[in-house]
Amino acid sequence: MLKTIFSKIDGLVISFFRKTSGPFAKLAIFVVFFWFGVLKVIGDSPANPLVKNLTESTLPFLTFSQFIICFGIFEMAIGITFLIPKLERVAIFLLAVHMITTFLPLVMLPFVTWQSFAVPTLEGQYIIKNLAIIGLAMGIAAHLHKHKG
Repeated sequence: MLKTIFSKIDGLVISFFRKTSGPFAKLAIFVVFFWFGVLKVIGDSPANPLVKNLTESTLPFLTFSQFIICFGIFEMAIGITFLIPKLERVAIFLLAVHMITTFLPLVMLPFVTWQSFAVPTLEGQYIIKNLAIIGLAMGIAAHLHKHKG
């Protein structure tokens, strides 16, 4: 009897998550990228010093103020494209480009991102948590219909 009740509740919970996980995943990515992008555009992002260090060492031909506004708009675009039906593939491509650039400081700015071997700084943890975003995007991609073309 108790096993049957648990099984029924378990089935309802799983069914609910199957129906809502895709839209919630898209909304979650939108919130994170749009919000963090806005913070960069208005100059209030706590990531700005890290981005400035990376920009100066990789793109010396751009000023930080030019780059950070473009980068913030790019992040906002990633968030928005995750919400628009039929643009998920574009969103995932943009996210992949973003993730490549986001992980660069782990290698190019180790003095900022690592305290010691395998011990990230707060900035390093901020970057490494992007693995969760990648997993979320992979879940979204896994539910796309095969492209006909």
